[in-house]
Amino acid sequence: MNNPLRQIFRFMLKLVFALSAAVLAVGLLLVALTVFALSLLKSLITGRKSAPLMAFAHFQKFSQPGMWTSGPARQPSHKAASGQVIDVEARELRDERRES
Repeated sequence: MNNPLRQIFRFMLKLVFALSAAVLAVGLLLVALTVFALSLLKSLITGRKSAPLMAFAHFQKFSQPGMWTSGPARQPSHKAASGQVIDVEARELRDERRES
């Protein structure tokens, strides 16, 4: 008799946890969408791009070409492929702030 009650209790507990997780996930999604909508509304009112969009554009600008599009990736330069070595003259850079 104890076993069927235990199974019912376990099922009810799992159901409560699953519903709690679903409510939490939906709540977080609604909060994120609200913040995003307010950010877009602010950008429309002020005429400036929103910070998340600017950050994404910044990452996209400095990433490797071909990563964000379906086009081919950047090919290595011809000089690097030919095996040529470029000799440079090394020089020491002085930091004037450290010397004073």
